[in-house]
Amino acid sequence: MDLQNQKDALSRITHDRHRTNFFKKHEQDLLAFLVQRVPAWITSDMLTAIGLAGSIVTATGFVLANYFGRLFLLLSVLGFIINWLGDSLDGRLAYFRNKPRKWYGFTLDLTVDWLTNILIGVGFIVYVFGIWEIFGFFFVVLYGWAIMIALLRYQITGIYSIDSGLLGPTEVRIIISLLLILEIIFPGSIIYSCVLSCVILLIINVKDFLYLLKAADKKDKDEHAAKQ
Repeated sequence: MDLQNQKDALSRITHDRHRTNFFKKHEQDLLAFLVQRVPAWITSDMLTAIGLAGSIVTATGFVLANYFGRLFLLLSVLGFIINWLGDSLDGRLAYFRNKPRKWYGFTLDLTVDWLTNILIGVGFIVYVFGIWEIFGFFFVVLYGWAIMIALLRYQITGIYSIDSGLLGPTEVRIIISLLLILEIIFPGSIIYSCVLSCVILLIINVKDFLYLLKAADKKDKDEHAAKQ
């Protein structure tokens, strides 16, 4: 199957999704290349489990870095790569093999995403000390809010979007991985990076929430007008 046919096959999974992230084109090309090379014995559920295992590796890297040295943060970076691989390929594999389970996958993915969020937050809390631990809690809350906004957007607009402008899950993984490498080079920098990340995430969530609130108000008015 050539690259264009691969893209056409994979596009079925995103017919009701709106992607705007910066690496969208390159990511889709890479996934189109990878999905046909997944061994036949690997299922979509197994890829989901691999993605979750990557999150556990990320959290473990934080814990080991706390007790045995910052170089173990590279293990967390590896965990993000594993998480991306499993999380990005699971649903695409099902559609590629013509075995889609849209709502099953939707439910499972969101649950795993939430568990991933918790694991990363807990790992950060273990790694840092004192008052800075609270920013790990803030990250969990803010990312959870982002997940909720994505669900509300789907309900209100019929479009499932996991991106906010040019920033999507892939970009977030890359940014956090770079910040972890920066922490290895400049100890303590992760504290300021986390504070900045929480502020940026808060601004993005508020912006998306206000936009969604306007869309919900318009939908209410349109439905009311239709009944009249």
